[in-house]
Amino acid sequence: MSGEKHTLAYDDVTIHDPNEKTVYSRDETALSSGVSHDHNEKSVHLRDQTALSSGVKQDVPYDDVEHARKGSRRKSSVIAAIKDNYGLVDAPSSEASSLKAGVDYTHRKLKPRHIQLIGIGGTIGTALYVNIGRGLLNGGPASLFIAFSLWCSVIMMVTNCMSEMVTYLPISSPFIRFAGRWVDDAFGFAAGYNFFIFEAALVPFEIVACNVIIQFWTDSMPAGATIAIILVIYAAVNLFAVKWYGETEFWMALGKVLLIIGLLFYTFVVMLGGNPLGDRFGFRYWKNPGSFTTLYGYEGNLGRFVGFLQCLIQASFTIAGPDYVSMAAGEAENPRWVMPRAFRAVFYRLTTFFMLGSLAVGILVPYNDPDLREAYRTGAPGAAASPYVASMTRLRISVLPHIVNAMVLTSALSAGNSYVYCASRSLYGMALEGKAPKFMTRCTKNGVPIYCVVATLLIALLAFLQVSNNAAIVLQWFVSLVTASQLINFCCMCFTYLCFRRALAAQGISRDSLPHKSFWQPWGTYYAFIMCFIMAFVGGYTVFLPGFWTVPDFLFSYTMIAVFPILYLVWKVIHKTKIVKPEEADLKKDLDEIEEYTRNYVPTPPKNAFDKWFNKIFS
Repeated sequence: MSGEKHTLAYDDVTIHDPNEKTVYSRDETALSSGVSHDHNEKSVHLRDQTALSSGVKQDVPYDDVEHARKGSRRKSSVIAAIKDNYGLVDAPSSEASSLKAGVDYTHRKLKPRHIQLIGIGGTIGTALYVNIGRGLLNGGPASLFIAFSLWCSVIMMVTNCMSEMVTYLPISSPFIRFAGRWVDDAFGFAAGYNFFIFEAALVPFEIVACNVIIQFWTDSMPAGATIAIILVIYAAVNLFAVKWYGETEFWMALGKVLLIIGLLFYTFVVMLGGNPLGDRFGFRYWKNPGSFTTLYGYEGNLGRFVGFLQCLIQASFTIAGPDYVSMAAGEAENPRWVMPRAFRAVFYRLTTFFMLGSLAVGILVPYNDPDLREAYRTGAPGAAASPYVASMTRLRISVLPHIVNAMVLTSALSAGNSYVYCASRSLYGMALEGKAPKFMTRCTKNGVPIYCVVATLLIALLAFLQVSNNAAIVLQWFVSLVTASQLINFCCMCFTYLCFRRALAAQGISRDSLPHKSFWQPWGTYYAFIMCFIMAFVGGYTVFLPGFWTVPDFLFSYTMIAVFPILYLVWKVIHKTKIVKPEEADLKKDLDEIEEYTRNYVPTPPKNAFDKWFNKIFS
């Protein structure tokens, strides 16, 4: 398909070169030369000026686009089809037609550095700097490090299968739409709303976290004012062109990267004696009080295993990455080249940060540290409950805690910003597939799905429940109810990949022909699926221990596990969907447009040296 040659003819415009040739092969056309010729005062926008190469869409009235979409049919030439239906010829070069005009109205404006930092930004919130200390108290430094390292291997396998699918078909909300196309339409519906509810619920949670972090310095600022300001920031960032969202998220997420690198460097220096006390403590706390601790009153090996299991549960709910990277596929420049590199880079960076971060907190603070235990017991605000700040207090370092708190605030802002983006794009992807109201597909001229963003921000208004102490518990319940959703998402990704792989085999398509082929398949995907499936149920096991049973805790742990099959069955019964047979799975939908875009893509030159080097570092 990618090797086809096309004769490009237009209704009233003929392409000529200086030698008066009239028919061109793909490598000989004016398209490949990047120039345009005038005929009867009309301009034909060629390779480096086309909508296909720039990834933006023509400013066609929405009703006209809808009419064109309904009337369009697949034709022998994708370029001709897009030209006939959407008027590419007369489009201004700066705001030309989209890769998927009439279907997907978003713009491909995200560069490699944006994609990678979006993935990092959505995964690293306050958990890596603050909540990780709770795992240290539950299991000890060795349990924490082993658990986080083990779960990184699971995330590697999830990333592996996602990278192969998304690189093959980099569309908006990919894994949600793949689930509907290659497994069952009802499965795609359940997966989509599971992910949307999860991401949307985390937005008010992070807004409230920002308010709590600010209280590290002062509690005089009204909670309502803080929440309102953050909501305005999120609205401003997400309602403008996606490139501005990408730029904002790049800088905020870069702050997270610098913070964790700084904290790892801090750990190395102080453990070797570079602290006001001159204490060269090294791995002292791994020996005294020890590497493992018991939990829930159990002693011996059983108690240590229970402590380790609690660390593994925390790791499974904390470490992510491939879902956030994949959500940006539909708005990435040159995705066939960018996405596999982004998946690999985000995985390696995140696992490095989480593995070394879990090692660092075990070096800095003993698992029986009284200050850290008291901070969690009383719900100390912001970085006050961070094991890094606890170590700074022990070592009598007075300035760094304020710097850490400021960076943690940026981290929470960035995480909430990523959740708004991912929630709105998942809702948009479902609208494109007919699983959300049709008006949700409407985008601004800058390619932003405005109604999807607004819907997500309306859910974020739940953050105002924090203003009332009595209502604040409702918000905490709402967030707790969706804790299992992330593991369900990973199970959906793995299961969808297995169906994708089976469909390739049934239709005689070799994986060697794909633009990107992942390794250790399908065994890596089986491993990830089994681990995520088990941990989804193990996550709430403590409610079954003697003396720990409460109805709210049981509901918090297992509600979404029950909701997912209910969503699946409701859609399946209403729409009478069928499980997709491997030989009938639609592996070609949107593929022509992606390959045409890839053939005609011309990279945008960097604006300056800064842009050039950052794109090189993060590519």
